Amino acid sequence: MMIDKISRVESLNNLQNVKRSNNVSSLKAGSDEINVSDEARELATEYYMGKVADETPDVRQNLIEQIKIKIQDPNYLNAETIAATADRIMDAYGL
Repeated sequence: MMIDKISRVESLNNLQNVKRSNNVSSLKAGSDEINVSDEARELATEYYMGKVADETPDVRQNLIEQIKIKIQDPNYLNAETIAATADRIMDAYGL
């Protein structure tokens, strides 16, 4: 392939005939090392948890809608349901 008008380019055959060395035993990988302090790890954890908290909604609207629908049903609020709810609230506070 020859291009004379733009710039002189020699044949690509010269580049394709280059012999490659398969001798990789002379190449040795260096041993890189990185040390991360405990303080940096804690800061990274706090940063990640902050991002997760920011992305998580405070209120799960779908659950609120489900509960609103259940409460409208007169058969839902009975002594058993109220007792179970009270027990869950007491357990949540360790009482």
